[in-house]
Amino acid sequence: MSTIDRVEVHEFTFDLADVGWDAGGFNVVYQPANTLTLSKYAVVVRTADGGRGEYVALWGGTPMALGQTLALAPHLLGRDAHQREKIYDDFKRAHRQYDHMGFGCIDIALWDWAGKQFNAPISKLLGGFRASLPAYASTYHGDRNGGLSSPQAYVDFAEQCYEMGYREFKVHAWGDGNVDEEVATVLALGKAFSGRMRLMIDPACELRTFADALAVGRACDEARFFWYEDPFRDGGWPQFAHRKLRQFIKTPLLQTEHVRGVEPKADFIVAEATDFVRADPEYDLGITGTMKIAHLAESFGLDVEIHASGPVHRHCMSAIRNTQYEFLRSRSGRPQM
Repeated sequence: MSTIDRVEVHEFTFDLADVGWDAGGFNVVYQPANTLTLSKYAVVVRTADGGRGEYVALWGGTPMALGQTLALAPHLLGRDAHQREKIYDDFKRAHRQYDHMGFGCIDIALWDWAGKQFNAPISKLLGGFRASLPAYASTYHGDRNGGLSSPQAYVDFAEQCYEMGYREFKVHAWGDGNVDEEVATVLALGKAFSGRMRLMIDPACELRTFADALAVGRACDEARFFWYEDPFRDGGWPQFAHRKLRQFIKTPLLQTEHVRGVEPKADFIVAEATDFVRADPEYDLGITGTMKIAHLAESFGLDVEIHASGPVHRHCMSAIRNTQYEFLRSRSGRPQM
């Protein structure tokens, strides 16, 4: 038994140049000459036999998740660090009234501890499947500051990504959910790149109505997009609405980024409300939860697409057969001239 005798949670801030918040205040966009200060946190788990596991949060390191991590951390003391499955089960129950975002970083730190104990990469502990990963370019949200500020700007940036070697490109458009701009961007990209690049779109739940989501979906059909992700402002939760959308369009849906854990994702699959399944070790109760979701999707013959591109995401992807891409976020979301 390796008893956990110390847990540390370190909050920190860092600055990003030439980015800021959009008009709604929730999306990071290109903003020249601006500096944006963000906060994240790190988790360190120590055991009495000298072991140490650690993880620095990426997308999941929000102040809201930090509060949940701080609530869970004391309950690790005295536990056996080898018992990740039992800790997963207990902590999932303990935070049943919350969204479970605080547990992912803890579970990942426990896996890091195990990798160091056994002197093996986590990908090998998970079983291993591949040694390299394809990647797609994923944009920042559209801005009004001279970066991704028009449909043509997206086309120009996609061309730059193509010249860099990318053959897949995903759009995050404007935060105000303007359906006309969204449709124009989809059609412009389809005209320029259909047959040359796989194209995807993630409105990030910005489209305001089912009708808007349907209009963009039909544009995706015309432009032959590879997938259509989290279209409208239901938060990506209702199964009925997404099943109905699938009945009207041909472009495959990629859902479940915003429902946490294996059980609600199973419900989405059974309800035929998604075509691809989304998972993230920071969002979905760690590596332990993510691998459950990957195996769930596999049992239905579906692919699981891993959200975000940190080291832990790559370790999971390297051990999953039924997955396609890692994504790489553009640095500024602005074509470089």
